Amino acid sequence: MSILIHGVPPSPFVRKVRVFLAEKNVPYELKAQQPFGQSDEYLAISPLGKVPCFQDGDFTVPDSSVICAYVERTNPEPALYPSDPKEYAQALWHEEYADSRLAEVCAGPFFQRIVRPLFFQQEPDEAIVTEIVNEKQPPAFDYLEGVLEDGSEALVGGRFSIADVAAGSMLAQLVHADLDIDANRWPKLAAYRDAIHGRPSFKSCIEEEKAIFASLKK
Repeated sequence: MSILIHGVPPSPFVRKVRVFLAEKNVPYELKAQQPFGQSDEYLAISPLGKVPCFQDGDFTVPDSSVICAYVERTNPEPALYPSDPKEYAQALWHEEYADSRLAEVCAGPFFQRIVRPLFFQQEPDEAIVTEIVNEKQPPAFDYLEGVLEDGSEALVGGRFSIADVAAGSMLAQLVHADLDIDANRWPKLAAYRDAIHGRPSFKSCIEEEKAIFASLKK
């Protein structure tokens, strides 16, 4: 196995790449790399110091979006980017929306409830969680609820794509932060989340992460 993914499972961006590779049936090895306190060696292959970073022999490239785009070119089947130009653009937009807006409203509570107590031995700031849940999540979720069609398991073109890999990866942060999506307020989004996270690619990652957190809490 020559492909290495530098990163740690709790990162939604690492999860994004792992799910993408699983959907492509591409084998890889996960090499532990925290998103802080990086060595000069790691900064040489990921200059921004972020995770994940993809390595295949002497070829390296950081950033989850770039990694997924590269893997799509090197492993085109099954296709995870739409072939239709308009749907392709929509998929890229939803990937960006997930990586930015959803990251803000999903990773924020995760940081407070998981990262602070387990990795920094700090109490979570529940006031920040409440603010995000009450003020920032609703408009972000309203947008996705408006995009999704009834019973849809995909954001674009009725077919699972990079858009769903990115969105599902961010929504998984809510699972770990013990936050749900109100099915009465956002029924399509809640059903979409359940369907996406039921895929083997997501399910295996989320269960692995739950086991890691459980062991750290002992």
